[in-house]
Amino acid sequence: MLMRTDPFREFDRLAQQVFGSADRPAAMAMDAYRSGDDFVVHFDLPGVDPETIELDVERNVLNVRAERRSPAPEGAEPIVAERPTGTFTRQLFLGDTLDTERIDASYEAGVLTLRVPVAEQAKPRRIQISGGDSGRKQISG
Repeated sequence: MLMRTDPFREFDRLAQQVFGSADRPAAMAMDAYRSGDDFVVHFDLPGVDPETIELDVERNVLNVRAERRSPAPEGAEPIVAERPTGTFTRQLFLGDTLDTERIDASYEAGVLTLRVPVAEQAKPRRIQISGGDSGRKQISG
């Protein structure tokens, strides 16, 4: 369903926390699971304006991009600035078993939720077998 491709993501996240902003955009925390005929992904994006969220799919690659701006007015002197700001990105490689034409996206309470249906051809189905002495049998496939 979902293929992991970035083994250094956690290292980058820790380095960004310790050393400040990195050269590449920050990754966003994610949970993913299958529920019935849907593949569900939740991205944590607290404080992100939904207008800054961009989703695109090319072939089986899903790109998520969002931006969180500082709430402080321009020219304000920061006293404490622990919440990360800037651009957040995540790239997911989706398997061929998912229907990327019918992705549903919603954003509520700082969580972006994507629902990707399992493709019809990937769903389990029964196959009838004919012939032999016993007549017809059904086998789950």
